[in-house]
Amino acid sequence: MIKGLFATHAIEAMPRVDAGEPVEGSSEGEITLKRVLTARHLVMLGIGAVIGAGIFAITGTAAAQFAGPALIISFLIAAVACGLAGMCYAEFAAMLPVSGSAYSYSYATLGEVVAWFVGWALVLEYLFAASTVAVAWSGYFGEMLRMLSSMSGLNFNLPAALSSAPLTFAEGGHKLVFTGALINLPAILIVSAISWLCYLGITQSATVNAIIVAIKVIVILLFLVVMFNYINADLWHPFIPANEGGSKFGWSGIYRGATLVFFAYIGFDAVSTAAGEAKNPQRDMPIGILGSLLICTVLYVAMAAVMTGTTPFRMLNTPEPVATAINYVLGTVAAGSASSYLLGALKILVVFAALAGLSSVVLVMLMGQPRIFYSMSRDGLLPPALGRLHPKHRTPYIGTIIVGVIAATLAGLFPVDVLGDLVSMGTLLAFATVCIGVLVLRRTRPDIPRAFRVPLPWIVCPLGALACLFLFWQAFQVRWPLMLGWIAIGFLIYAFYGYRNSKLRQTAH
Repeated sequence: MIKGLFATHAIEAMPRVDAGEPVEGSSEGEITLKRVLTARHLVMLGIGAVIGAGIFAITGTAAAQFAGPALIISFLIAAVACGLAGMCYAEFAAMLPVSGSAYSYSYATLGEVVAWFVGWALVLEYLFAASTVAVAWSGYFGEMLRMLSSMSGLNFNLPAALSSAPLTFAEGGHKLVFTGALINLPAILIVSAISWLCYLGITQSATVNAIIVAIKVIVILLFLVVMFNYINADLWHPFIPANEGGSKFGWSGIYRGATLVFFAYIGFDAVSTAAGEAKNPQRDMPIGILGSLLICTVLYVAMAAVMTGTTPFRMLNTPEPVATAINYVLGTVAAGSASSYLLGALKILVVFAALAGLSSVVLVMLMGQPRIFYSMSRDGLLPPALGRLHPKHRTPYIGTIIVGVIAATLAGLFPVDVLGDLVSMGTLLAFATVCIGVLVLRRTRPDIPRAFRVPLPWIVCPLGALACLFLFWQAFQVRWPLMLGWIAIGFLIYAFYGYRNSKLRQTAH
């Protein structure tokens, strides 16, 4: 039984392609994923998933509650952990260009039960990330309606009962209580609209994402250029605020902040889920993963520096910290001056860019989750319906519909609180497993051609795994009941369905 639990996929049996060629092993007439994505598409997907909630929502909370101006260090720590894991992802994605991300890599190296564990962690990552970002999108949508009402004199505002979560967490984040609201309608609508787009096809989704990425990156650069003129270096002192107990500031706060902002980096993992739809995955996957990670790290560090350099960091603990920073600076300039008009216009652009940016994050998350289900279903660990592709659009349409319904329900009922930590923990576990998997495969299968190789693997891979597990522990100490509950549910599903229906085990027998 133990041997069966740790049985691995034969690397040669996994679907692999060369540029422009159909998937090996697929039968004639079988519907396969459409290979249309280039390196540019993949970089854009990565930026689309990464640049969003991190800048427009989580940055302020991390600065105000944990790191202060040292949020810059938190971002760099998270970036180092992601960079180490990203190189491991790049080696796997170029060697095994299949949908499934860390799940597929774990199945090929560490065995079925580990693959299930990682796949279930990825479900936590993508499903809850889409929901939490949709809730943040709803907050900025409300801000946009307030701006329109103010400018037009008309009332476009939604009642609070239809724009906020009816449930929230209390008593340390483990007990649900009712807020009195009915439903978060904007969050449900954005998830529904983007699920429909994902249903239509990967080409349409990638094109829309590229347009959104261009818009939000331009606005972010405008924010940096304009706000740079208002930096007050005194606000960076002390750079590391004195610890006030627990994880509130000091180095412990920096580490806790790194775990929180790690949520901002999870998108580059989504690039690997699109490997099955890349034209030339051996070349393009490393470019997509590492290129998007590098660009996003530079933008994050610059935003953290400017926001904490223009606004007292304790004031950034709001749902829209970028708009809060602009409002603070607006209060320091003369009303009616050219600067006030410039900052007012910038605020409008930021709100619209936040809506665009958060939309693209939801898009990439909702693209990634059905492809995880697709891979797990084809291995027999989940029902076959989740592996069916639409005959026209060639997307995992049933999985897309199911994911859309669940994500919309979560977004409509629950707040962002706590879910962000759960997303980060699921991601960190997946990243650590991928780092270990690279070492295992280097040892067991050194003969396999590798288009991209992790440099100094016996140093980079262990450091990547340790860095991810260290950040995981920072959140696990607080959220362990919820995390253990999620893991227990996953293993019950595996015990009663996945273990019995595993195609790998059926083939072995």
